[in-house]
Amino acid sequence: MPDVGEGLTEAEILSWYVKPGDTVTDGQVVCEVETAKAAVELPIPFDGTVHELRFPEGTTVDVGEVIISVNVGGDAPAEPAAPAAEAQAAPAAAPAPVAEAESEPEGRQPVLVGYGVAASSTKRRARKAAPAATTEPAAAAPAPAAAPAPAAAPVVPGQLNGSGPAAGRPLAKPPVRKLAKDLGVDLTSVTPTGPEGVITRDDVHRAVAPAAVTAAPAAPVAEPETPAAVAPAAAPVPVSVGARETRVPIKGVRKATAAAMVGSAFTAPHVTEFVTFDITRTMKLVEELKSGTDMAGLRVNPLLLIAKAVLVAVKRNPDINAAWDEAAQEIVRKHYVNLGIAAATPRGLIVPNIKDAHTQALPELSRSLSELVATAREGKTTPAAMQGGTFTITNVGVFGVDTGTPILNPGESAILAVGAIKLQPWVHKGKVKPRQVTTLALSFDHRLVDGELGSRFLADIAAILEQPKRLITWG
Repeated sequence: MPDVGEGLTEAEILSWYVKPGDTVTDGQVVCEVETAKAAVELPIPFDGTVHELRFPEGTTVDVGEVIISVNVGGDAPAEPAAPAAEAQAAPAAAPAPVAEAESEPEGRQPVLVGYGVAASSTKRRARKAAPAATTEPAAAAPAPAAAPAPAAAPVVPGQLNGSGPAAGRPLAKPPVRKLAKDLGVDLTSVTPTGPEGVITRDDVHRAVAPAAVTAAPAAPVAEPETPAAVAPAAAPVPVSVGARETRVPIKGVRKATAAAMVGSAFTAPHVTEFVTFDITRTMKLVEELKSGTDMAGLRVNPLLLIAKAVLVAVKRNPDINAAWDEAAQEIVRKHYVNLGIAAATPRGLIVPNIKDAHTQALPELSRSLSELVATAREGKTTPAAMQGGTFTITNVGVFGVDTGTPILNPGESAILAVGAIKLQPWVHKGKVKPRQVTTLALSFDHRLVDGELGSRFLADIAAILEQPKRLITWG
């Protein structure tokens, strides 16, 4: 199990895409694992034949553990019936595709995903009672060559596009395969409706018997003028259901999020301030940009202009963009903004960020936001995309919530919560009129952000959104 993200020590094996006896090539994805930050697909770094899957699906494995072994010679390992003959043939064989095999005195050495070759792999090879055909899965006992893989084998019927799907094996993306696994749906029984016969999430839900699934409440539909956010596609699937209780395992992204939020809440002294203001002019600007040619083909919504307002306010108040280094007893001021956007996904809350967002003009920022949201919805956000954030925006308004008191993303000094944008009576030019109104909430680390700085920063954001021409005059 490689270290697929900074500081991660373990990962759960979600799906195997290969089985013992399958031929693999350099770069082919062989499994999907879920770390504390995201789902990641692991490629194999060499050519050969799968010798053994060390762990079944659903197992949490420490970084550094060997999870799969591959015979780099290309064929399944032969039965060591004549050790003397094997030892005699070994010196004549060319050192195969991996150098580590040269140090082994006997035969061809299985190569492992993890950290090099296993010193005891010859013993593992000797455990096999009979040779297996190169195209058939290994089992606890010899099976007929044409026997299909048992349902309990660590192989999913769905296969990633581009990783060599077997004939007759249904096509589905990793998040869909994970959903099918959680719901107990056999993908071979699902009728695909996606392009080129790909099974979609809706196909899986349609295949689930109503009595067998705990229905998730539908997410509120945002009004057109409400900032876009990533809404959960599905509720966590229970693994233990009783007459009066449902138990859901705490692991993966949700486990990491819980630990990070507890650490943040009880490490950084939080202060939250609120501002309610008239955002009507910004909403009008959104409509103008949608109908204009400068942003043609790009997604324009209030969140885009709020993000831009945050970047301008950071430029005016650079000390807000900092971090507290407890070990060094230093305040680290960042001269760049990696803008995080909190996203609710089926695996839990994640915060991918736009690298160097402060350098991006409005069209480029729009493209970055669209890509970030689409990637999160597909479950494809990488650990690297969630590292190095300096400031976060969380949009609770998409659920119709007026405001909240957000908890800091660990390592950052401030986070902005965006509330719902609603038509309300408001005093405008001396008269009460219906205006678009919203509330922003800013939580900050009071060790390095005092009340003056936090208040000035929040007031700047509100001022920009009240008079969006300040994006130009202040930016």
